[in-house]
Amino acid sequence: MKTLTKIAAVLILVVTAFSSQAQKFAYVDTEYILSNIPDYKEAQAELDKLSIEWQKQLERQYSEIDKMYKNYQAEQILLTEDMKTKREAEIIKKEKEAKEYQKQKFGVDGELFKKRQELVKPVQDKVYQAVQDIATIGGLDIVFDKSSGLTMLYSNSKYNKSDAVLKKMGYTPGESK
Repeated sequence: MKTLTKIAAVLILVVTAFSSQAQKFAYVDTEYILSNIPDYKEAQAELDKLSIEWQKQLERQYSEIDKMYKNYQAEQILLTEDMKTKREAEIIKKEKEAKEYQKQKFGVDGELFKKRQELVKPVQDKVYQAVQDIATIGGLDIVFDKSSGLTMLYSNSKYNKSDAVLKKMGYTPGESK
């Protein structure tokens, strides 16, 4: 019985210690914040334009490969073995070129990724710095990002600091809606 009393006393002490040091928290919605920043919108528009342009070029390459393959199939009966081998090699070469182009433009370290880093990362860094500044000034312990993988089933709007982040960055909330 004495052990049970000691455990209960320790639990009460621990609960009291944690409740007396309540954390202050807030959340922001980075999608909302970014949608209100003209530089971000311009960067996204430029990335979309490049992506569409490169995708069209890739589609043209694959269309050409498809045409070459269909012509090869139609003429295959009339071709000698050497001619067949040469045509097959040409098609394979074109396929490799198209795949290399796709990797060069859309791959992990491709031009689209590098351009995104160049255009979007500076804006994101400004947002994260503003969030950090607001958290420090407001004495906040935790700031959640509502738009990331964190799911919030309920949130009191008094904790939303998205407009404060925009104001801190010199933007007017809701101006682009």
